[in-house]
This record gives sequence, C-alpha cells and structure tokens, in this order.
Amino acid sequence: MTESHAADRVLVRTEGALGRLTLNRPEAINALDVDMIESLTVALDAWRDDTDVQIVLIDGAGERGMCAGGDVRALHGQIVGGHADQTAEFFRAEYALNAMIAEYPKPVVALADGITMGGGIGLAGHAAIRIVTERSKLAMPETRIGFTPDVGGTWLLGRAPGRFGEYFGLTGSTMSGADAVYLGFADHFVPSDRLDALREALAFRADPTGPSEIVLLFDETPEPSRLPGARAWIDEAFSAPTVSEIVERLKAQGTTEAAATADLLEDLAPTGLTVTLDAVREARDLPGLRAALEGEYRRVLWFVNEHPDLVEGIRAQIVDKDRDPKWNPPTLAELAPDAGAPAREYVPQPALF
Repeated sequence: MTESHAADRVLVRTEGALGRLTLNRPEAINALDVDMIESLTVALDAWRDDTDVQIVLIDGAGERGMCAGGDVRALHGQIVGGHADQTAEFFRAEYALNAMIAEYPKPVVALADGITMGGGIGLAGHAAIRIVTERSKLAMPETRIGFTPDVGGTWLLGRAPGRFGEYFGLTGSTMSGADAVYLGFADHFVPSDRLDALREALAFRADPTGPSEIVLLFDETPEPSRLPGARAWIDEAFSAPTVSEIVERLKAQGTTEAAATADLLEDLAPTGLTVTLDAVREARDLPGLRAALEGEYRRVLWFVNEHPDLVEGIRAQIVDKDRDPKWNPPTLAELAPDAGAPAREYVPQPALF
C-alpha cells in the first residue's frame, strides 16, 4: 500500500486494485476547500491511465459524515474581502471535478455515509456507484443561506420522481439513505458496519467480478422511504408555476406538514428560492450534467458578484450565527415578476468549460 502524509486534507493511496481518496478534515465534517479539490483532481488525473488502479473509492474520515459541503466561511471571507475572483476559481475547479467524476473511465464508488451535503453531493452524487447507509443524511441546503443548489445538484433534483426536485431544492430538507435511493441520489444501501468489509472486497477480490456485483454482496434493503406517501401533496403544491403560488397551495392544503413547509419557505430568501425553482426546472430539460453545471455556474457567480443575499445568509447562519438574515427583498410579494432571469442570463467570467 502507498499512502500520503497523515496531515493531508485528502489521503491518497492505493490498496490492491483500489485507488482510495479519503477526505481528511473530520473536524469540519470534511468541508471542501480549493486545495482539497486540487488534490482530488490531481489523483484522478494520475490514476486515469494507471493500469494498477481499476476502481476508485471516495469516502470521508471521521464518524460524522463524508462531506458537509464547501467551506462557505472561507467563501464569505473572499467575497467581503474583495477577492471574488478566488471564489470563481473555487467553483470552476469544483465543477470541473464534478464533471470528471461523472465521466471518469474507471468505476468510481462513493460512500455517502453520514452527513453528505452540498459539495459532498457533487462528489458522491455523480459517481458510478453511490452507496448510502442507515447514518446517511443527504441534502442540498443552499437555500438556507440565501443561495441556490450547485455541484450538479440541479441535474439530480430535476430527475427525481414527480416534484420532489422542487421540494428538496427549495426546502433544503434532509434525505435518509432510503430516501436517497428512491430519489435517484444513490444506488445501494449498505449498513455502516459492513463498509470496512466492502472496502476490503473492492481492493483485494481476486476474481474479475465488477464493482457493482461486489457491492451487491453487501447491499441490503433499507427501511422503506417515507417519500412515496408524501408524493401526492408535494406534487400538487410544488408543480405551481411560482414560489408564491407553491406557498399558497401549501397553505390551502390545511395539513400540519404542508403548513410547516409554507412557513419554512416564507422564512427563506425569496430571491434564492425563485432562482432555485428556475434552475431545477431548467436542468430537467437539459441534455447532460455539463449543461446543468454551466447553468449553476451562471447563477452562482451572479450571487457572488451581483446580489447581497449569499453573503448575508452565510453571515447570519455561519459567521455571526444570529439566525436573523435580512434578505433583499425580504418577502416573496416584493420580488420582481421574473426575478430568476438576471441569474439565469448572467454571463460569468471566466467561462466554466
């Protein structure tokens, strides 16, 4: 086995036929910074034509989760410090890595054990073989900071059954492992106490069995997802043409769950919600992941360069932690009729691909 220095934020090593990439920042639930993204990219480039590496495995160190997302505190510092160019480079590098994982010529196996959110979905959600456990908590929670889903999240959300893409994109709600399989964010459910044995089998199984067949030896049927039972009310409300009308439909349903969802949406950033609804619906009709990433990149850099809600959302939730963001505008009623258009049509510099 070859191994990188233990202090590295990404551990890069080979075990048998397996190339292992372990995010190694457990104190931050393996939140991604630009150096980690570069390390992952360099390793994948090196293994592309390495005949000794037949399978790539991505996982996270620690017990809390694979990856909590991007390091948004660092992004906040860049933007308020006048270094938005560094922020653009972070997103360009991250999205290029997301596309590389999706298009990689060798099977990539991702273990989305524990918290796997935002940028973590960008690593796990586009792998060839995506594994969740009973501890998995997946989400695209960007609207909670006045932002919009990215890292190819809109591509996955747009392909979820019914209107679950709109629901999970707008609310930022958390999926269980069973939910993630149902929604198309994961392929297999493996109990967490079997992950070490799975890693061993992927690395050292001598016969030519492919990784999918190996994973099936460890796959189990999870407890049923709660989502099919909620689909009717979610589809009815989240098929509405605008966020305001979604809220109206939720209130009209008269159930506790629908009312709580309406209250949540009314607390979140109106601009972020509107941009997100537009992004998920655009991605549903796009031809592939790269096109979705380009749409996300336009919207993300519009928030970075043109709109205050991202900085304000990170300030309120992460930096000052007062949980009292001042959105601009503060209510859905004060939004312009086509508030998603400026972000959709933004021309980012530099271009993504």
